Amino acid sequence: MQVAPSNQGRVWRGGEPQDDFEFDRISDYLVEDDTLVWVDLCEPDHDTLRELAAELGLNPWAVEDAVAVAERVKATAYETHTFFTVYAVDVVTRADADPQPMLAMHRISAFVLARGLITVRLTPDFDMAQVTRQWREIGGQRHGVGALVHGLLDVVVDSHFAAVEALDDCIEAIEDELFDGSSRQANFQRRTFQLRRDLVNLRRVALPMREVVNSIQHHRLHAPQADAARELDPLYADLYDHVLRVSEWTESLRDMVTTIFETNLSLQDARLNTVMKKLTGWAAIIAVPTAITGYYGQNIPYPGFGSVSGFIVSTSVIVVLMVVLYVTFRRRDWL
Repeated sequence: MQVAPSNQGRVWRGGEPQDDFEFDRISDYLVEDDTLVWVDLCEPDHDTLRELAAELGLNPWAVEDAVAVAERVKATAYETHTFFTVYAVDVVTRADADPQPMLAMHRISAFVLARGLITVRLTPDFDMAQVTRQWREIGGQRHGVGALVHGLLDVVVDSHFAAVEALDDCIEAIEDELFDGSSRQANFQRRTFQLRRDLVNLRRVALPMREVVNSIQHHRLHAPQADAARELDPLYADLYDHVLRVSEWTESLRDMVTTIFETNLSLQDARLNTVMKKLTGWAAIIAVPTAITGYYGQNIPYPGFGSVSGFIVSTSVIVVLMVVLYVTFRRRDWL
């Protein structure tokens, strides 16, 4: 079997890492007692993956799903193994005015065998080093393949947490901007719409994680190593709690973004009403001198016509009426 340079693997015996891992001996490792194997395939060739699947007895439909261009989050249990697909999320740093997506999704598929875990990545963007660090921290190799699966899922769920926290911070910033009286409506609406789309994408990969964790936990407890696997029950319970928190947080943020949309529209209507009210008030004030000067501008005799007294009277009437209207409108908060 031809192995790509970016692929990697590891074997443990008795919970201790070994240096003799070889890709051509994967099937041999899996039949050895007290042995645990991890194989990571990055951008695998389809024929290579099918050859490995035939050697290990993996379901051909699961192999097709692992290399499909688009695949939803799911977990499927077969007779000899479990297949699942999840998405890790990276937060992309961007300027406030940049409407580009804030979240980047990285798909990871995995085949869970009795003594091994095979992960498949279509791109090298996801760093598997953080998963191996997680395995070392919990000493998971001593608890079998269930610990490897937990380490992988824990890193994925932690990335969901980081993403939802970043989106929460963005929503708080948008809320502050919503009431600061600025007039950057075009940019504000574009950013809010992009934030809502990021939330939809995060929700699409975070909500199904509940079924994935449930399915893996159920299949793990009915595996031949169920007694040893029960030592990981607290870790899986904590993982499921994190999944629920991310799901609930995502739902609340989606409601908050909807509220921001509605509030922004209401504030725009309120600002428009205020502008129209002020324009109407000033139009009424300006109508007074227009009406009086128009009357005195008629080419007919009238009291005070052609005299200084007539000019003084007309000007006084204009000033008095404008002052009266201005004071009245100010008291009614129309200006």
